[in-house]
Amino acid sequence: MTLAGGRLISPMWLAAYAFAVVMLGTTLPTPLYPHYEQRYGFSALTITVIFAVYAFGVIAALLFLGGLSDQLGRRPALLAGLALSAASAVAFLLAAGLGALLAGRALSGLSAGIFTGTGTATLVDLAPPGRRVFATGVATAVNLGGLGCGPLLAGVLAAVAASPLRLPFWVDLGLLAPAFAAVAGLPETVRRSGRSLPRMQRLRVPAQLRGTFTRAATAGFASFTMSGLFGAVAPIFLATLLHRPSPALSGVTVFLLFASSAAGQLVITRIPARAGLSAGCAGVITGAGLVAAALAFESLALLIAGAIVAGLGQGLSVGAGLAAINAEAPADRRAEVASSFFVVLYVGLSIPIIGTGLASQVIGLRASALIFSGFVAALAAACLISLARPPAGGK
Repeated sequence: MTLAGGRLISPMWLAAYAFAVVMLGTTLPTPLYPHYEQRYGFSALTITVIFAVYAFGVIAALLFLGGLSDQLGRRPALLAGLALSAASAVAFLLAAGLGALLAGRALSGLSAGIFTGTGTATLVDLAPPGRRVFATGVATAVNLGGLGCGPLLAGVLAAVAASPLRLPFWVDLGLLAPAFAAVAGLPETVRRSGRSLPRMQRLRVPAQLRGTFTRAATAGFASFTMSGLFGAVAPIFLATLLHRPSPALSGVTVFLLFASSAAGQLVITRIPARAGLSAGCAGVITGAGLVAAALAFESLALLIAGAIVAGLGQGLSVGAGLAAINAEAPADRRAEVASSFFVVLYVGLSIPIIGTGLASQVIGLRASALIFSGFVAALAAACLISLARPPAGGK
């Protein structure tokens, strides 16, 4: 593909664009949840379930479609992910109730699950010689950048549009159209294996790795749980508890979380993994405390500070945890260990926030969110205490 001046666009950057657009689509609904709550009379529990269905879709894709691109080729897998993303946007455009919203979130999760692994592998495959580490960094940037830009885009559009629940998804489809063209023109980097059906990804952790894995997964679980709080109910907090119903403000708040997470991922390349994991846990604890204070004192400034600090903690925790796991895992077991790690993270993104929604039915949203914040802080603190102990073997 060429630009107007005749300059060639690198296939790696075309794949990066498609990756970013798919991830952007997964977070578009975030600032729109208060609109759905008002239009359809949804409770906080229903909103958390709609949000969490996305994580279940990602887990299903990681388990059952993780090896799709190794068997059928990168391009067919990416095209399938784009098709699922487009189907998700259509489901939201046509939504007239809970069923279509759940379907849209599930389709979005499947598309993200495919792109999380296949998109990264494609960028590495297409990188110029000697630039594979750079390509991995690009994959992280477009992944988190897309996640952050989704709520920002939807929030701004919803604030100015006559149809706030429709326009963001029309724009999403418009962004997906060139992504289809870009992926269709990519060179194929994988020879088909001959197997017609993908196999379920095994989830196992070698015995010698379980201590490191447990610490990394606990920190990652806590950080993704905090992301679930911001992704599912922070817009409702802003609208009902802080009396600031602006979807643009909701979008900016969640964008800051992911932008800080991206910054944390960059920092982790410059410090040891164990120190990064400790700093990440401290960030998650502090972020949870700031969110609790924001709810207790109805402070927008504290909520935004909580998003920034929790996001930084998430980036450090996940980046350092994955680095520690990859450093110790046997080469022939890295894929299943990494898959196990990400499944734990996405369970953290879904199950606890549903619990918060259930609790809100009994004790109210503010009280349930305060308990939720305490739970996250306790998990991260347990990991931090474990990291304070001398490493086994003096390592």
